[in-house]
Amino acid sequence: MFQTFQEKTNPEQGPERLSALRGAMAAAGLGGFLVPRADAHQGEYVAPGDERLAWLTGFTGSAGFAAITAARAGVFVDGRYRTQVRVQTDATAFEPVDWPETKLADWLKETLPEGGCVGYDTWLHTPSEIDALVGELAGSGIMLSPAANLVDAVWTDRPGPPMGAITAYPDALAGETSAAKRARLAEALRADGARAAVLTLPDSIAWLLNIRGADIPRNPVPHGFAILHDDGRAQFFVNPAKLESLPKGCRSGGVTALPDTELAAALAQMTGPVRLDRSSVPVAIVNLLTEAGIAHVFGPEPCTLPKACKNPAQLAATREAHLRDAAAVCEALAWIDAQAPGTVTEIDVVKHLEACRHATGALLDISFDTIAGSGPNGALAHYRVSESSNRTLEEADLLVLDSGGQYLDGTTDITRTVSIGDPGADERAAFTRVLQGMIAISRLRWPAGLAGRDLDAIARYPLWLADQDYAHGTGHGIGVYMCVHEGPQRISRISEVPLKPGMIVSNEPGYYRQDAFGIRIENILVVTEAVQLEGGDFGNKLCFETLNYVPIDRQLIDVDRLSGDERDWIDDYHEICAERIGPHLDGDTARWLTSATRPL
Repeated sequence: MFQTFQEKTNPEQGPERLSALRGAMAAAGLGGFLVPRADAHQGEYVAPGDERLAWLTGFTGSAGFAAITAARAGVFVDGRYRTQVRVQTDATAFEPVDWPETKLADWLKETLPEGGCVGYDTWLHTPSEIDALVGELAGSGIMLSPAANLVDAVWTDRPGPPMGAITAYPDALAGETSAAKRARLAEALRADGARAAVLTLPDSIAWLLNIRGADIPRNPVPHGFAILHDDGRAQFFVNPAKLESLPKGCRSGGVTALPDTELAAALAQMTGPVRLDRSSVPVAIVNLLTEAGIAHVFGPEPCTLPKACKNPAQLAATREAHLRDAAAVCEALAWIDAQAPGTVTEIDVVKHLEACRHATGALLDISFDTIAGSGPNGALAHYRVSESSNRTLEEADLLVLDSGGQYLDGTTDITRTVSIGDPGADERAAFTRVLQGMIAISRLRWPAGLAGRDLDAIARYPLWLADQDYAHGTGHGIGVYMCVHEGPQRISRISEVPLKPGMIVSNEPGYYRQDAFGIRIENILVVTEAVQLEGGDFGNKLCFETLNYVPIDRQLIDVDRLSGDERDWIDDYHEICAERIGPHLDGDTARWLTSATRPL
């Protein structure tokens, strides 16, 4: 069993830990200290020893940060986590702050009207963050001050750095050798006038070197740093003990593995200009280059966009992974449908779904902790069931089931909302609106060059007509046996990255009614070139190919609200589900699939 159900934090520990941090701040002469949910690699996911925000505050969400002063302790979270943060933190010690509506700079000005020094760890912040904050604080008397990490100073039982083994990833699944990738990216560096680029993002390094790791829960990536040179050579800075499982052939051919303790010295010996991505490189690396007099320029991290555009081999592999995974999800949904209301719990569902995936014989891990939120728990978009929050699935509950698997040939992610017994009219109406938004994105054709922000509103339109909405983006990027959240592409009102062929994104509109129910429907899509329609006179269009095929709960669909095209899309989708997934099922699950995919 990969998933566990213990509480990861305890709100009661927050006040004591906050007091210890404030003592360290006073000793350091600081009026404030910033605590991000970040590590030195600036990825979305962090190892246990880097969960400083959760350790201090109790808040375990995947995004957020804290600002601590002598008088106030703000925990800044976006709309996905505003209920969760109030449950997980001690209200007498920590103040939830709605972000980005409230800017950190404005909060600091209000909290420190006389000015003062606010400390930050240069390994945990990027130049884009610090430069923006410095500009917003100009004239306030508040100064940002690089400092030792004071959370680490008071976290006496902090876990050590992760030591997951690094393994080779097959070139056949990667679709390109590491040498070919490095040569291609090195050519782009030369064309841009850069002599090298520093890489800090774990998934970029894993992609470039055709390796995988085990340093981050649920995400097969290694912790380390890399320097890509303009001749295609790469230096990989990593704890040598992690390389014991890596074949020696993977450490040659232009890749040199060095102890991570030698990074600073290597940076000081570089020949510039060195390209850095101001949105992902730690300030500490910029400072090391500056102190050594090494010229550097800011530009896009060279791996991010090439990694996002999957090649034919990757797409073929991930199609197989999604079909395998869909069969496992169908088995779990058939089992849920067969259980009488009041007889199973959320934890039972999580365990059974993981067992179905494990039975494929190919599961290497789950891609994130399964979200199985019933009734009011479903209204928490990123709910994680624990032994204390576990609910029994009751008559008329909605169950939001968001899950995924890590397979060697692909990373999967799928959400289905299912009805336990007969759903209510409000639930069916809201579900149908969410479904209409999901269908609209699935059917979309758009001119090349548009970004996720240009598509996001299309998924929300049916909900907006009813004055309803959801607080998260419509979709995130996804990797191939990599991170389940992958940039830079996404379908979001803040995404300016144009969608390109080969990019994989989720399509997951939702609706959440606090203390009542939640709804989310998610498929994974790949961007493809669209064939011009007969009679059309506008070429160069893109469209989506759906990767996963699992029936949508027909009980929750208010058919009368659908257009003819929407009904046809659902019937066509269900027909493909039966064709592609049916051969992988037998017995009760096969009979369930036949019923679940019958025409509306």
